[in-house]
Parts: sequence; structure tokens; C-alpha cells
Amino acid sequence: MARKVRVINVDGEQLGIMDTVQALEQAQSAGLDLVEVAPNADPPVCRIMDFGKYQYQQQKKKQEARKKQSRIQIKEIKVRPKTDANDLLTKVRHIRRFIEEGDRCKVSVFFRGREMAHKERGNEVLNKVVEMTSDIAKVEQEPRQEGKTMHLLLAPINSKKA
Repeated sequence: MARKVRVINVDGEQLGIMDTVQALEQAQSAGLDLVEVAPNADPPVCRIMDFGKYQYQQQKKKQEARKKQSRIQIKEIKVRPKTDANDLLTKVRHIRRFIEEGDRCKVSVFFRGREMAHKERGNEVLNKVVEMTSDIAKVEQEPRQEGKTMHLLLAPINSKKA
């Protein structure tokens, strides 16, 4: 603990350099706390303030910042290589809704059994989806094969949440 400190009062005015004991007495007489704000300065800088109120305000600021923060979600739509055209239209409507809400959308094609021999059918389905959503979505991740699934990631062209 330093012997002498530079003291700043509640209004932000400098009271000058004084003994630590004298600064503590001044803070206590005002019913406030003496808080060290710059310990590396020469002499250290202390401020007379209500520390509990300060902590409360900092907590509220963090809470407000967290409230304004947006979370981008990734929604997933699952299709098969043999998905019918009308079913695909329904899936595309869901994708459009997700994209318009600002979320990303992962489109997965699942292959079963002998369907693995016809991966081009899965590519065709994904290309149709990309074509049908090209006005509002862009391909963020090209189609990739992982095991028995092939997937791609669509993102909004003009992202509202990002």
C-alpha cells in the first residue's frame, strides 16, 4: 500500500496528492469508498466513489450488451435422393423461411443402401435447392460427402443478424 495517493473526488475533480490515511478518512466522512483506479501510476490514483453502485452499473451494462447480441443458428433440412418434387418444394419453403429470419441452413441428403452408388442424384437435389433459393441465399459451404450424407450450407445474402 502506497503512503501517498492522488485523490479524485466524486465529481471527477482532483483533490491533489495526500496521505492514504487522510484520503480514507475523507472517503469515509462522505460515506463512500476509496477505490484505487491506477495502481501503476506514480503516485497511485484513487477515486472516492460508491463502489457497490459502480459494480451494479457495470453489471447492467454487460447485461444490456448481452441482450443486444444476436445468435445465428444453423437450421437443418434433411432430404433423400428420391425426394419427390412437391416434397422438395415444401422443404425449400422451410429453407426460405429460415434464411429470411437470418439463420443459416444446412441441407443434408441422406443415402441408404444402394443409393450410395448414385451420388450424382444427391448432387442434383442439392443443385435444385441452390437454384430455387439463389435469390435470397448464397452457398457458404460447397456440397461435401461425409459417410452416408452429403450436405451444403446456405447463408443469407444480406445477413440481418450478423
